[in-house]
Amino acid sequence: MKASNTILGIVGAAAAGALLGVLFAPDKGSETRKKIKDKSKDYGDNLKTKFDGIVDTIKSNGKEIVDEGKAKFNQVKEDYNSIKDEAKTVKSNY
Repeated sequence: MKASNTILGIVGAAAAGALLGVLFAPDKGSETRKKIKDKSKDYGDNLKTKFDGIVDTIKSNGKEIVDEGKAKFNQVKEDYNSIKDEAKTVKSNY
């Protein structure tokens, strides 16, 4: 998670820098507003793409963790049944 926070921080800093650069550029107000709007849309789309990637990674990892947990549960269940059967065999021999 630290890497994704770093990436988001860098993207945010780049967006703030671009915004400040546009604000202080010697253009007409309407041109400046259009540039801000365009850049905001670009950064928003970029951020959404990165966020969707992070969500997909979390979903994928979550599914793997659940599958691994189920497999371990089934293994423990099989071990328990095996031990239980051995105990019944030992008990019937006495």
